[in-house]
Amino acid sequence: MKIYIETYGCAANQADSATMIHLLKDFEFVEDFHEADVIIINTCGVKGSTENKILARLEDFGERNVIVAGCLPKIIEKTLRTKFPKYSLIGPDQVLEIENVVKCVAEGERVIELHSKHTKLIAVDKVGEVQPILISQGCLGNCAYCAAKLARGNLHSFPVKDVKAAVENAVEKGAKKILLTSQDTGAYGKDIGTDLPALLKELVLLNGDFKIRVGMMNPNLVNKFIDELIEIFKNQKIIKFLHIPAQSGNDEILKKMNRHYLVEDFKHIVRRFREEIPEITISTDIICGFPGESEEQFKDTLKLVEEIKPGVLNISKFYPRAGTEAKKMEQLPTKVIKERSRKLFDLFKRIKKL
Repeated sequence: MKIYIETYGCAANQADSATMIHLLKDFEFVEDFHEADVIIINTCGVKGSTENKILARLEDFGERNVIVAGCLPKIIEKTLRTKFPKYSLIGPDQVLEIENVVKCVAEGERVIELHSKHTKLIAVDKVGEVQPILISQGCLGNCAYCAAKLARGNLHSFPVKDVKAAVENAVEKGAKKILLTSQDTGAYGKDIGTDLPALLKELVLLNGDFKIRVGMMNPNLVNKFIDELIEIFKNQKIIKFLHIPAQSGNDEILKKMNRHYLVEDFKHIVRRFREEIPEITISTDIICGFPGESEEQFKDTLKLVEEIKPGVLNISKFYPRAGTEAKKMEQLPTKVIKERSRKLFDLFKRIKKL
C-alpha cells in the first residue's frame, strides 16, 4: 500500500507525523498524492488563515481515500463532515491507531475517531538531524482565543523515562538538535509529580553530541520555578533560546485573554534570564487586535516590545476561532487589526536594525 502524508503547523504536529510514519513503516510512502492509496493530512487549527489554506488543499484530493488528522477535525468537525462527506477524521489522540485506520480507509470505510484519551510517547525509527519530541499533550490553560485546547485537551505529561528513551533513540540515530515540544512546556509534569527543570536535568546527563531547544512556555508557570530553570539553561546542552509569549502589553487585555499573569511577570522573566544568561535569545508572541483592545492598550504592547527588544517576534492578527470564548466577543474591524499588525512589524524591523 502507498501512503502520502502532509503536515501543517507546530513541532507537536511534526512529532505526531513522525510517529505515524514510524507506525506505517511497512507501507511505501510516496511524494505525489496521485500515486497514493491513502492520503494523510495532519492539520493545524491555530490560525484561521491556516484553516482556510488546509480546506482549499483538501479540495485537491477529490474522491480519494483521505484521512484528515491533527487538530482541525476536533475544532471544525461539522464543517469537515459536510464539505468532505467521504473523508475520514481522527484527532491527535488517535495517532497510535493510524495503522488500523489506514487499513480501514483503504478498504473503503469512513473512520470517525475523535474521542479524547491518554496516549503515549514512542521512539521512532526515522530521525532527522533536527528532531521534535512531544513531551506532553494538552495544557493547563484556558485562553479565550485558543482552539488548540479544544483539540488537545487537558494536560497529559509523558513519563520522564519515556522522554529520555525518545531522546536517547533520536541521538543514537543521528539527531543533533532535539526540539522539546508541547502546547506549553512549562506545564510539563504538573500532573505526574515533576516539572520541566527536573526533566531537563535528566536529559542533559544523556550521552551524545546534541543540543536541546525547549519549546514555548507560559509566564505564569515559568515564574513558579524560574531559579531552577535559569540554572539548567546554563548547561551547555541547552540552546540559549527562550520562547515566552507576552500576547499583549496591557494587563486588562491579558485578563480578557485568560492568560493568568501580568505584564510585569513577563518582564521579570526576561530581565532575570538576561541578567543570568546575557546571550539568551528571547522569542515572544503578540496577538494584534484582540476583541475590545483600544488604541491605548495597543500602544502598551508597542511600548513593551520596544522595551524588551525580543530577538524573535511572532505576530498574529487576531482571528476568532470556532468554539472559543473570544469568538463571542465584539470584534474589531479587520482594517484596524491589519494596521496594528503593520505598526508592530515596522517597530520590530527597526529594533532588529539597532
